[in-house]
Amino acid sequence: MTSWHLTPEAFDTADATSLRRDYYDEVASRYWKRPATSEEIDQGLAGDGAELLTPPTGQFVVGRFNGEAAACGGLLMLDSGRAELTRVYLRPAFRGKNGAGLLLELLESEARLLGASRMILNTRLDLVEARSLYVRHGYREIPAYCTGPYVEICYGKGL
Repeated sequence: MTSWHLTPEAFDTADATSLRRDYYDEVASRYWKRPATSEEIDQGLAGDGAELLTPPTGQFVVGRFNGEAAACGGLLMLDSGRAELTRVYLRPAFRGKNGAGLLLELLESEARLLGASRMILNTRLDLVEARSLYVRHGYREIPAYCTGPYVEICYGKGL
């Protein structure tokens, strides 16, 4: 029997750190159209604000498939009613096994526990798999709520 187990976890455990490194590696490598170096990954993770992904300012979640670290995601409370979805990642070997949907459900539930009534996110246009995932789970395009070099499209969903 194969199964997922998803639970809130500190952003700096060994599994969470490994997943965050893989997340940054994939999104940076796709953006740069070349493999990211270990030094670039270190630099990208340094000061990335992950320490805010803990209550009451946020939450970080790790998903394991048959005990193996396979997925992660976070949420950051932007104000009393809005949570931002961030760092949603599934290792390639675990995609297509319903983990992303379960991850979103848990993150939405955790956001509600922290008082959020709306989840928002920003992403890049080239991350088509992520955009498809969000739309499948009820997220709709919204006006930009922030700016930055990687903010190309924003989505929102009432909780």
